[in-house]
Amino acid sequence: MNTKNLIFDLDGTLWDPRATIIEIWNKVLGKHQLIQREIKPEDMDQYMGLLAHDIIKDIVPGISDLQVRDLLSEIVAEENKILRIQGGILYDGVEDTLKSLANTHALFIVSNCQDGYIESFLEYYRFNDLFTDFESHGRTQKPKADNIRLLMERNQLSFEDSVYIGDTQTDYDSAKTNGLPFVFCKYGFGKVKDIQYRASLSKFSDLLIHIN
Repeated sequence: MNTKNLIFDLDGTLWDPRATIIEIWNKVLGKHQLIQREIKPEDMDQYMGLLAHDIIKDIVPGISDLQVRDLLSEIVAEENKILRIQGGILYDGVEDTLKSLANTHALFIVSNCQDGYIESFLEYYRFNDLFTDFESHGRTQKPKADNIRLLMERNQLSFEDSVYIGDTQTDYDSAKTNGLPFVFCKYGFGKVKDIQYRASLSKFSDLLIHIN
């Protein structure tokens, strides 16, 4: 794979934040008596990569849009604060691989997360200097496919030498919409039905093999 620009998803691709996030969701939803039992890590697998608004709607059927907005305000503020302190679980090989790649490639992140979430990730691991730019749903209120295009336009990236790396069907579909090659992270949270992706990674460091 001959490429200069690597655009990454975050959750399920670079790290696993579930333990920290689930604690926050249980705290907020429990306080408002909206769940009958605590959410477990495996309960969140199906939601990783989706918009938080849609996740709450599924967990709490019949909840109003106003309630969702109020809950999200609480959850987002707590997540951005706690993730900067506790972080998540970085996948094996991510730090060394990113540092190696940053010497030869431009690195980016596009995620369906809230505003401030990517910043928390970068700050906790001190990765700010490794990444050129990032974009999130929380900042633009746009779907991932649109945010990939926005980031590419802003940084004048060519579709011919860029690739999107992620772990869900949404990631694949968003890359395909933009005409980008897709690298699938098999170790992540999702599955991809279409098998026409460029490569698959059993572990993150395999990326070094596929792009060099």
